[in-house]
Amino acid sequence: MSLQRLTLGFVPLLDCAPLVVAQERGFAAAEGLDLELIRENSWANIRDRVIVGHFQAAHMLGPMPIASALGIGHLTVPMIAPMALGSAGNAITVSMVLWSDLEAAGAHLGASPAHQGAALKHVVDERRRRGLDPLTLAMVYPFSCHNYELRYWLCACGIDPDLDVLLVVIPPPFMVDALRAGQIDGFCAGEPWNSLAVERSVGCIVTSTAEIWNRSPEKVLGMRADWAESHTRETRGLVRALCAAAHWCDRPERHAELAQLLSRPQYVGESAEILLRGIAGRMLLAPGTEPKPVPDFLTYAAHAANDPQPRHALWFYEQMVRWGQVPASPAAAAAARSAYRPDLYRTSLAGTAFQIIDNGGERDDPSGFFDTRSS
Repeated sequence: MSLQRLTLGFVPLLDCAPLVVAQERGFAAAEGLDLELIRENSWANIRDRVIVGHFQAAHMLGPMPIASALGIGHLTVPMIAPMALGSAGNAITVSMVLWSDLEAAGAHLGASPAHQGAALKHVVDERRRRGLDPLTLAMVYPFSCHNYELRYWLCACGIDPDLDVLLVVIPPPFMVDALRAGQIDGFCAGEPWNSLAVERSVGCIVTSTAEIWNRSPEKVLGMRADWAESHTRETRGLVRALCAAAHWCDRPERHAELAQLLSRPQYVGESAEILLRGIAGRMLLAPGTEPKPVPDFLTYAAHAANDPQPRHALWFYEQMVRWGQVPASPAAAAAARSAYRPDLYRTSLAGTAFQIIDNGGERDDPSGFFDTRSS
């Protein structure tokens, strides 16, 4: 049987793994598909190449299909997410200079997000008192989980992300170089770029987003709505292949093999030993330290991580409204909600081993985390 070729884009991050595994371990072929995987450095390139038809689908940031459907930041092109590719997997990393300042303000490795944030608040206030420039913090894309999670954390700690610091956009593979060059003071990005900053002795990991919002929504499979409509068989087969691959990725006995796969130059292209830290949830927070277990740091399939939940789409939309990216309206809320397609997800998986959906006790939003618990 000849296989149907699909071209998919991805950014070199640990959560591109379901695409890689689907192709490399035969899950795509079992669905009659042959995936050509194209590596891109920036999310803007991913967006543009899906829009113009270079990619039939792609590894996408969770808010990207929503922003496209709402026509903010670019053209109005209806996109959908028929499945999610996992949950969490991001962290906030700062330069060694800023970490020294945070330690002097009371921060310590492995402390809670609230504790670390209190130290950052002290540093921000002290810089203002001394007339210094605000800290420059980077995130990967304006319509990203990273932007909203970073802003949420800053606000919860009493820091105004639009007044007290400068937020800039840098593609994930360039974060470590920007930190090394002193162009930024910290960043929020997915793995392995946090671990690479630690490995190259240019940064320390302050907190993970899994500690801010456990099992937070992250990447999705994104595609144009008109393509999905006209390619029902391919869409369903792709969802099944990626879901099977995601479950494969979640198995601890496969983690070392997965790290080796992703370390290939055409995929993430970094040391398997470093990649394994995020995959297994054992993070080195600073140069020369011992690994710290971070439960649920990155989940590929467990706890309904592949279910494209409309409540997550609405949370992203609410952040877009909160930060002035789009005006609030019932029509916009409906468009945001409709970008996530659990109906396609369930239809695609009907009759398979993955058809039972369980929300796993997932938290609706991160509210209430910052409860002044001791570190």
